[in-house]
Amino acid sequence: MSISFNTNSNIAIIGLGYVGLPLAVEFGKKYSVIGFDINTNRIDALNIGEDETLQSNAEEIKEASGLRFSTDLNAIKNCTIYIVTVPTPVDENKTPNLQPLFNASKMIGSILKKGDLVIYESTVYPGCTEEDCVPVLEKESGLQYNHDFYVGYSPERINPGDKVHTLTKIKKVTSGSTPEIADTVDALYASIITAGTHKVSSIKIAEASKSIENAQRDINISFVNELALIFDKMGIDTQEVLDAAATKWNFLPFKPGLVGGHCIGVDPYYLAHKATLLGHTPQVILSGRKVNDAMSAFIGEKLIRLLEKASKSIKGAKVLLLGVTFKENCPDIRNTKVFEIVNFLKDKGLEVAVFDPFANATEVEATQGVQLITQLETYDAIVITVAHTFFASLDYAKLKNGPDAILFDTKSLLDKKIVTARL
Repeated sequence: MSISFNTNSNIAIIGLGYVGLPLAVEFGKKYSVIGFDINTNRIDALNIGEDETLQSNAEEIKEASGLRFSTDLNAIKNCTIYIVTVPTPVDENKTPNLQPLFNASKMIGSILKKGDLVIYESTVYPGCTEEDCVPVLEKESGLQYNHDFYVGYSPERINPGDKVHTLTKIKKVTSGSTPEIADTVDALYASIITAGTHKVSSIKIAEASKSIENAQRDINISFVNELALIFDKMGIDTQEVLDAAATKWNFLPFKPGLVGGHCIGVDPYYLAHKATLLGHTPQVILSGRKVNDAMSAFIGEKLIRLLEKASKSIKGAKVLLLGVTFKENCPDIRNTKVFEIVNFLKDKGLEVAVFDPFANATEVEATQGVQLITQLETYDAIVITVAHTFFASLDYAKLKNGPDAILFDTKSLLDKKIVTARL
């Protein structure tokens, strides 16, 4: 059986974060779309064109004439296509937390009808959609999988803060629970993705492709992070080494740094979890995670050494951290490692000020207990932890409380000549 769709099709997007909102906006330009989220404040803001994620602006939202927003389950009960974009985090033990996905599946199951299609975009381990989510849909709906309703999987590839590689410009991997449904899912996404689609033979293949995308980046970054640890002991500038190596045509240009966010710092644990359940203990994947998770402590320790070398007192030293989000030019603080540096330095007795023009100050204080400053002063040490473009234009001479003040650029954002150290 195939499911037809047209401009009158009713599509529900479940979850309106960094992934769901851009998807809802693009589909809303061609179809009747309801963006659903359980966060009332989020819906209220979107209804007046305000997007705190900065993924879509008021004009773009208004352009999606077929889109409306709701927190009411009744508003989506007549939809025929449900697309799930809820987060898939890990818990404190680095174990996959599927509760948001289960909650969304239960909710959809309660209103699922014969002939409906449920498409998952949330990043999961291979097998999760059919082995974990489908049984929830069946139980809640009383319907039979691939007889009464169907499922697709198309992994999200949103790059928060990226205004070049936007949703429609990134090729989309698609899959479906039957060959006919795979065609339907592929055609649906092909109607909005100008970069094209890549249909695969099974949902599990699509899930696996997403898992290794981020695991590969994590491993590559962990390699250059380990180089940074080694070259630091040698007194060698890591970035200069990488610049030299990059003159070879096939060198991969990864840079050292903190690895956080909703994907790279999380998804490898999903793949590792599934592998462990199958009796295989991953070596490369977990070793990469171990290196990357240790970088915040390394940065904190290196700053202490830089202060000591400059003969500055550690206790009471005034330090400015520039940036708390997990990546540049983006307000997303999920799984950012910067707060680990904040806590490390505070435990050592330093006075730590944190400035970030992108982060939501209310969210930062509520979730991390850190108050972002709004006025810059002078400091014994300045650490660039996030490469916001805005930071490149600051007058660092005025921020340093003397010629021996430390300027530690962990992102190689500034000219090497003006910094004390780079990562």
